[in-house]
Amino acid sequence: MATDVSTSQHELVLREGLLTVTGRLVDASNATLMAIASLNGIEITCIYKPIAGERPLWDFPEGTLAHREYAAFLLSRESSLNVVPVTLLREGPFGEGMVQLWVDIDESIDLMEFFPSENPQLRKMALFDAIINNTDRKIGHLLPTKEGWVFGCDHGVTFHSEDKLRTVLWQWAGQEFSPDEKELLGNLSNTLAGSFGEELRLFITFEELAALRFRLQRLMKTGIFPHPSTEWPAVPWPPF
Repeated sequence: MATDVSTSQHELVLREGLLTVTGRLVDASNATLMAIASLNGIEITCIYKPIAGERPLWDFPEGTLAHREYAAFLLSRESSLNVVPVTLLREGPFGEGMVQLWVDIDESIDLMEFFPSENPQLRKMALFDAIINNTDRKIGHLLPTKEGWVFGCDHGVTFHSEDKLRTVLWQWAGQEFSPDEKELLGNLSNTLAGSFGEELRLFITFEELAALRFRLQRLMKTGIFPHPSTEWPAVPWPPF
């Protein structure tokens, strides 16, 4: 992750820079490519996931994963949770796809010990996942940095209109939201009723947007982090 340029510069380079593929993450289920975006002498490492490389899923419309990744970034930014690295939709060497800023993680952190902790950054991620209905929050999708932040990746299977929350972050289940979290939910609900809702509608379906609004209303009504469901697997498999 380039730390010597601003977030706005990251976005500019990722959006307009020359995208050069340098490798592939072979363990990923969909085509996930390492790339360099370069513009005006600035080079930024990123992940490029072309839509053409998405594997069809039975419960999500075909060719929509990149759009959901971008929608997750937009919601992360709009809510001020800021748990998703800078993410864009753009053309690349293999067609339109998702481009996301690469995050250098703190290699000294043992994710197996870290993920069940009550780190406040993980709590933000748990709230985010409850909002976007993340069906696949695995341990390996957590990206803790040396600066103390925690980002998340792989948000292609989100925003489903049916409740499908699957996550490894259940340590706050049943706990009451803090005043700040309640305010965040209320503010996000309000913005979804306006132009932000119209923006998200470009990347998720009408039914999914309606379900997102309903989830926010339900979270505000219950006032607590959701419990694991008894109707579907609550933890993704494999969990890492």
